[in-house]
Amino acid sequence: MKIFLAGATGVIGRRLIPLLVQAGHEVAGTTRRPERTGSIAELGAAPVVVDVMDAAAVRAAVVDARPDAVVHQLTDLTGEDFEANSRLRVEGTRNLVDAAKAAGVGTMVAQSIAWLYLPGDTPATEIDPLDPSLPPYAGIAALENAVAEMTRGVVLRYGALYGPGTWYAPDGAIAQRVKAGSLRLAPAWTSFVHADDAAAAALAALDWPAGPVNVVDDEPATTAEWLPVYSAALGAPTPGNAGKHAAMTGRPVSNAKALGLGWKPRTPSWRAGFADMK
Repeated sequence: MKIFLAGATGVIGRRLIPLLVQAGHEVAGTTRRPERTGSIAELGAAPVVVDVMDAAAVRAAVVDARPDAVVHQLTDLTGEDFEANSRLRVEGTRNLVDAAKAAGVGTMVAQSIAWLYLPGDTPATEIDPLDPSLPPYAGIAALENAVAEMTRGVVLRYGALYGPGTWYAPDGAIAQRVKAGSLRLAPAWTSFVHADDAAAAALAALDWPAGPVNVVDDEPATTAEWLPVYSAALGAPTPGNAGKHAAMTGRPVSNAKALGLGWKPRTPSWRAGFADMK
């Protein structure tokens, strides 16, 4: 197939290109920075310089590429600018969906997140409602609703990404906070997924039916469980406790649907993944 990969130089994009090429797909990968085209070409994709916020340019790029599927792995978290990331999810996704329709493309695979479910103790599945009170909700709702307009729109609700190049890498933003002692043990749920496994899910999703799919590892954990292991892997001091009155937040997330579709994480638990950082 011909694949139009939006976000080819991101954490997932640069892992996904080799997987797509090895699977026999022809890939056009986007970047808004001309200086990054070389890295895309080295991975085996045809570079496309386009700003996804420019609707006309996106439409022209997708029509010119004539893909069989569009894969949306765009984020904008430079400097932890969450408002910019939300705008990208809203406007950028809208532009990609409209461009795909104009080009006669019926399939889209898009990156979403798994930590928006309403709080609870049981693992959340894809039919459980999202929490509109959480800040990312507006952008995620817009993204998922737009992708649902496609003939076959698959939404990958990724867990917290870790691995090289992520915020959890030894030089990443979360690692810096841990080293600074600014995180505390707390009963807040996190469901992780290694970035390599997230990329593998994006490849597999080209053959999945429409709808959302949770892409997380096998072991949801509270901060009180994972943070000491992560801190030890970084060689950082053991974090302090958030206090006995700290409230449970978030929700564990189930990966049963993804497993049923044939995906299986090569790193089934963050425990092994964090240990590999040593």
